[in-house]
Amino acid sequence: MLCYAQLMPRPRIHDLDDLLDAAERVAVESGPAAVTVRALSEATGVSNGAIYHAFGSRAGLLGRTWLRAARRFLEMQRRAVDQALPMSPSSDQAVEAVVAAADTPAEFLLQHAASGRFLLTVSRQELLGANEIPDDIAEELRRLDESLTELFVVLARGVYGRGDREAVAVVRDCVVELPTALLLRGRRDPEPAVRQRLAAAVRAVLAQPLGDSSIEKRER
Repeated sequence: MLCYAQLMPRPRIHDLDDLLDAAERVAVESGPAAVTVRALSEATGVSNGAIYHAFGSRAGLLGRTWLRAARRFLEMQRRAVDQALPMSPSSDQAVEAVVAAADTPAEFLLQHAASGRFLLTVSRQELLGANEIPDDIAEELRRLDESLTELFVVLARGVYGRGDREAVAVVRDCVVELPTALLLRGRRDPEPAVRQRLAAAVRAVLAQPLGDSSIEKRER
């Protein structure tokens, strides 16, 4: 016998986007625990059954919300880096590519305000919590993590000529930690002065020399 959820029509694509938009708003305004199927149904007018049919579970809904925002952001960040990074970059050009990557959260906030604030204010761990993540979403999240790590390695090699853990960690500090500190902790809008301070901070961090890589240490 078919269950009720199987008989429910799948929402149209724009309805799915409406649901994800609503999930972002609720998470930012009230915290991730407030993102429930019932809350989204009330906010959008889409029935509980249709939401469950579209996403399978609350964990599926939360995962899809995160994935959409993260993909949008990473696509913008990759474009910014590609524009700043020629095929054979000098170290100075690579530094500016890191600056461009670090500036992407501010630009993303301007172009996608809800998604940008969502990514800045709600960590993936906090959002997904202890929910059982569907296997397909877990795999897509893993691929996104790999893609981001690959970007950090490319930038580290451009700046330092090496992609070891220490070099990648410094790039990550510039691209993740500094923008989060300036744009989130002060809850500042991405004003030009804030973005200029961020760029100056990134350049200052990258100007500091690294220690020997683990490979170099083993060879000595």
